[in-house]
Amino acid sequence: MLAARSATHSLAAVTLALWLWTAPARAADVPYVPTPWNVVDAMLKLAAVGPDDYLIDLGSGDGRIVITAAKRIGTRGFGVDLDDNLVRMAQREAERQGVTDRAAFHARNLFDTDISKASVISMYLLSSVNLRLRPLLFKLKPGTRLVSHDFDMAAWTPDDKLTVAVPEKTYGPPSSEIYLWIVPADASGRWRWLADGASKAEADITFEQTFQMLAGGGQVAGARALVRDARVRGEQVTFTLMIDRDGRVQRQDFNGRISGESIEGRMTVGGVQSPWRATRSGGRGRMNIDVRRDPNPDVVARIFN
Repeated sequence: MLAARSATHSLAAVTLALWLWTAPARAADVPYVPTPWNVVDAMLKLAAVGPDDYLIDLGSGDGRIVITAAKRIGTRGFGVDLDDNLVRMAQREAERQGVTDRAAFHARNLFDTDISKASVISMYLLSSVNLRLRPLLFKLKPGTRLVSHDFDMAAWTPDDKLTVAVPEKTYGPPSSEIYLWIVPADASGRWRWLADGASKAEADITFEQTFQMLAGGGQVAGARALVRDARVRGEQVTFTLMIDRDGRVQRQDFNGRISGESIEGRMTVGGVQSPWRATRSGGRGRMNIDVRRDPNPDVVARIFN
């Protein structure tokens, strides 16, 4: 949950917003604003939080996200916040709700927190803090869901997005944006498979990966092939090959699960499906997660005015 200081004058709000946006990204830079209850519900739903998940809330405030998941769904997890008073408030509420066996809270800097157990991460932080967190989030297990209230992840576009009406919101427009990312597996590098079981012709395709998006091309049975509509969602990869066979373009569609240096799934050619297995050759490439996008000052104005 984003925690907040209120500004008494619009000029003060703008000054605070710009300072927060340009200052070094530290957890202490995030002011406290409770997440509206309907946004809590929508975040848990968008991230498909279930009883077998482990939820970590970064900047947990009064603990409502972790406590709601524990009480309603049976999810285990914890929250961290720098404010001792908020942590104690969350601990008392977890005890009152009878979920202390599933929901814990710690006074801790989120950047010093071990988040490796998480299957879901929830956040209500500033985009500048999200951007600093991004390299750490990519170290999580592929398939880990990341759900953020109102603040995005710069150039890393979300896998899903939802707008929720919040008529009682005390800042900005009467609505909230909820973003969902799913940590992608690394599909970069050169992949090979048998393109035709009868002739043993080989497909040889190289993927370049930026966040969850793939681009690339290569050859299929000696014919030039280009990758289209390719992306990774957790461990799942989908893409289309457009193959130039003497001026006639053939389409092949693929979906599969990445497991280490292999992919297993299905390929569809001319409406006919068949099993598909590819092997990475020569090791992985380099997934690009360094792309940055300057924070939009209009968003700052929208949030803090």
